[in-house]
Amino acid sequence: MVVISEGSGLPFAGNRALRERNAIVKVENVFLAGVGCADVGVVGVGEAVAAGWFEERAARESGLVSVTVAGGVPAPDLAVAAGRAALAGSGVDAAQVDAVFHTNVHPQGPDGWSAQHYVNRNTVNRPVTSVEIRNGCIGFFSALHLAVCFLGADRSRSAALLTAADNFGTPAVDRWRASRLFVLADGGGAVVLSKRGGFARVCSIDSISDPELERQHRGNETLFPPGLTAGATLNFDERMEYCRREPQEGERSLGDFGAVLIDTVERALKDAGIGLDDITRVVHDGFAHEGLRAVFLDPLGLEESRGIWDYTRTVGHAGPVDQIRGLEYLWRTGAVGVGEHVLLFSGGPGMEAACAVLEITETPDAYSEHHV
Repeated sequence: MVVISEGSGLPFAGNRALRERNAIVKVENVFLAGVGCADVGVVGVGEAVAAGWFEERAARESGLVSVTVAGGVPAPDLAVAAGRAALAGSGVDAAQVDAVFHTNVHPQGPDGWSAQHYVNRNTVNRPVTSVEIRNGCIGFFSALHLAVCFLGADRSRSAALLTAADNFGTPAVDRWRASRLFVLADGGGAVVLSKRGGFARVCSIDSISDPELERQHRGNETLFPPGLTAGATLNFDERMEYCRREPQEGERSLGDFGAVLIDTVERALKDAGIGLDDITRVVHDGFAHEGLRAVFLDPLGLEESRGIWDYTRTVGHAGPVDQIRGLEYLWRTGAVGVGEHVLLFSGGPGMEAACAVLEITETPDAYSEHHV
């Protein structure tokens, strides 16, 4: 369930007040009952350099080893595969699922088509609300937040399926050159939320946006017709470089995002009733090494050893899938145990930071024994 406390007025940390907090969302008795990811092959960075897709210097500086590439597998099918895997290990019957939330970054199929209902049809096949969420790389957190509120709004609701998937192998994207901060990877991930228990308890969720930074991902591109419909390709570096060359009066830089991330994490930890020292491991985006440190780890004062760089450098950045597969990696490898806390965080265009605090409640082996 969700308990909302009005008018907390909790001030933000950082170099300025972004906004006052009008309501604290306390999460109670909501669990992750299942987690699953699609099986996607990898392309080595060395192979990409040899093929001329990735510049040698950029590859070396990135620190990346490989990224996941799905070939011609449609993104919704990646979501379906992940959803089925999450359901299979959750102990939740499809008939108990009350909603499907699907999040993505890149187009999923025919224009005007509903990918979320395709996911529903091929997983739970239930006459329940199915929602697509487009909120960049923080889409998983947005889906999680909405799903928690959805389950808490009606006592009869017990579970929800959350999926995330993208395949960036389209003519509209050059995955190796779209940004110096990351290499775009393909993937599919899913979690099953349940009010009846699971392997991890949701302690808190939070997000803060700083919309004054939205131009950083728009640059000088026109809004109509949308670039994707006119043959343009995705290139974040070009847009950000334009903003650096042509700053608007009073406009802040992307460097201010660190304060937004700090505020978000501090509030989520406060809501969970713990401090950063109580966090065993953190799940972050699959950025290149320099970008990971500059955007996420350094602002929070986190060492790489507390994150999952050893894993993300082998898979790359798959948008909102990152958080799901990062959590699955930590849990299934035993890197986090019962009673320990995991902090998940990300950032997305807008700019917006989002995070969640989870408490591990069962090991993979113990959980499997309970749900055979």
